[in-house]
Amino acid sequence: MPRFDLLVNGRRRSVDAPADMPLVWVLRDLLGLTGTKYGCGIGQCRACTVHVGGRAVYACQLPISRVGARPVVTIEGLPERQRAPLERAWVEEKAAQCGYCQPGQIMGAAALLAVTPAPTDAEIDAALSGHLCRCGTYGRIRRAVHRAAGRPSREP
Repeated sequence: MPRFDLLVNGRRRSVDAPADMPLVWVLRDLLGLTGTKYGCGIGQCRACTVHVGGRAVYACQLPISRVGARPVVTIEGLPERQRAPLERAWVEEKAAQCGYCQPGQIMGAAALLAVTPAPTDAEIDAALSGHLCRCGTYGRIRRAVHRAAGRPSREP
């Protein structure tokens, strides 16, 4: 079995895994980083969103062999300066219900805010449109992204 050397949440990690093993299973099963959720396994729900090389990717769709030297950041390793405003906004807007999709939602929102610090409703919707929430808190999630960006939404 091949050995892969990864940079995950700022730490060098080595794992022995099949080359086609999805990153979500490497993170969860081999590295114990269970904040990244497994939802559908086909890239449709986005619950498994992590950052690879600074971009939001669906960990269920990325084989470990394709990560290479790009740094991987999970919800556990999201820098405080990005995580804290999002978590605070999520609580203030009551965005989470069951919470299962929230790590992926937050990782998607963090990726958006990293490139678009003051997004419009349309930009938030475009960035998070594939993130499924069975509880249907999409309006609250949009308001939370605005709040985290320092721009409370006008939406009720």
